Amino acid sequence: MRILGLGSLGRRLLLAFALVAVSSVLVLSVAALVGVDRGVQVTQQADRQQIADSAAAAAADAYRSAGDWATAELGRTLAIGDAASAGLTVVDMTGTPVQSRDGMMGGNADGQGMGMGSAMGQTVASAPVMVDGAQVGTVRMTFGMMAGTTVFDVTWSWIAVAAVVALVIALGASWFVTRLLVRPIRAMTDAARSFTTGDRQARATGPAPGELGELASAFNGMADAVVRSDRDRRTLTADVAHELRTPLAALQAGLEELRDGLVEPTPENLAGLHDQSLRLGRIVADLAELSAVETAGLSLHLAAVDLAQVARAALSEWEPRLRAAGLTVIAEPVGPAWVRADADRMHQAVGNLLANTARYCRPGDYVTVTVAIDDGRAVLTVGDTGPGIAADELPHIFDRLWRGREATHVSGSGIGLALVRELVIGHGGTVDATSAPGTGTGITIRLPGTRAPGIGAR
Repeated sequence: MRILGLGSLGRRLLLAFALVAVSSVLVLSVAALVGVDRGVQVTQQADRQQIADSAAAAAADAYRSAGDWATAELGRTLAIGDAASAGLTVVDMTGTPVQSRDGMMGGNADGQGMGMGSAMGQTVASAPVMVDGAQVGTVRMTFGMMAGTTVFDVTWSWIAVAAVVALVIALGASWFVTRLLVRPIRAMTDAARSFTTGDRQARATGPAPGELGELASAFNGMADAVVRSDRDRRTLTADVAHELRTPLAALQAGLEELRDGLVEPTPENLAGLHDQSLRLGRIVADLAELSAVETAGLSLHLAAVDLAQVARAALSEWEPRLRAAGLTVIAEPVGPAWVRADADRMHQAVGNLLANTARYCRPGDYVTVTVAIDDGRAVLTVGDTGPGIAADELPHIFDRLWRGREATHVSGSGIGLALVRELVIGHGGTVDATSAPGTGTGITIRLPGTRAPGIGAR
């Protein structure tokens, strides 16, 4: 069940956001109220102390003019108290009241400074009466507590309104963000369910923020990879069936003719059947080799290997067959080009490339093998001046069991270059091909370089 377009995760996220929003608004509201209250108190304290100081100054002028408290005229001092709506008491140095208004007397004043006090809901401010640098008395003023109440009430009403508005905005933003986060997750969940039930076109669609967008892209990439894997598996099954069908059909037909007595079991007839069985064996062996190479990462014996030396060894093995095919070999693996690799597997990869040139090139063509270092990577290239490969066929030459239009008259299973690709990828390298009809073909292997044995880091 979904509420407000949200699922279980969305409700939890919305609840978490709402709790955070409510807590934040409450904390800020309380902090604002406390701050305003303290601010009003401090301001009132300063204002009242200033009034008490003014009254003390007026009392000091009256004392200076009269010379004592008995004859001092304190009318201006009392007027200051009346203007502030405060009770006022003037006491001498013995604490005896000299003058008071509204009967607000009390407490003993030592006159040793200014201070604030409170009694029975009222606030008291006192100030010394100083004449010619000597204290002659104290003025004590008593203020009511109503002055800050109105300010506090107004402040509370505004903070309450602001808190409600902020809470509404926060809850709305929380709902929006929750929807923004939950929507792509729900889309990926629906796509995954559809994909699992057999809809191979199901993908996570729609915009997604940040890491959720990356997750959606990764999910779609994974789905594409699964689709490609399924397609490759079906294609491989069809290709294997196609490759096996021809020799099996020839064997079956030949054996039926022998069984029915339609032909004599002559050496020539038996040799033809033997050739078909050999072809079947080569196909099965190539498939087994490809399967082994695809898991070669688990069994590679890596060591520092000179790729130029590997190329020279492979050339030494294949050069007689290349020359027998009428090809001219140009070897340029000067090296050294050190890589971390399995020497036997790399020898196999280079051998497969040379076998392809012997199989597809024409007598009189050239075969060139070069090894170089480029930007920290070892680069081995096997090129030829053979018939080349059509542009529409070039992207497929590393596919399993793939053979071009011009290869129908050439023996082979179409697995050699697929083996090369798997071997190179297993070593962390890349392999690519360049070609055009009539200009020959070049296949390049790039492997990460490494230090020569015995050379430490500098």
